Amino acid sequence: MTDCLFCKIIRGEIPAKKVHEDEHTFAFEDISPQAPTHVLIVPKKHIRGLKEAVQEDAELIGHLQLAAAKIGRQRGIEEGYRTVLNVGPKSGQSVFHLHLHLLGGRDLLWPPG
Repeated sequence: MTDCLFCKIIRGEIPAKKVHEDEHTFAFEDISPQAPTHVLIVPKKHIRGLKEAVQEDAELIGHLQLAAAKIGRQRGIEEGYRTVLNVGPKSGQSVFHLHLHLLGGRDLLWPPG
């Protein structure tokens, strides 16, 4: 997709503070962090959101979680972090490219919002 904000970040057309990259994912610091660690982990394949994902995307979505675990270990937040997939505008999703939020580095309350 050519006009997607996250696709442009992945392609290097828009700057971002990269945290992690592999053949399937690109992770970068959120520009409006809600915790000391707030990283967005996006698949390089454009998927509009979780509700648009198909069975063939299952492994890729799992890969996002494993990338989050790796970043969590690197950041030393293994005592507690949260991964979040917002689905649709009523959940707070504002960029329609599937992305996983990794939040940690402080106590995270429940319920979240």
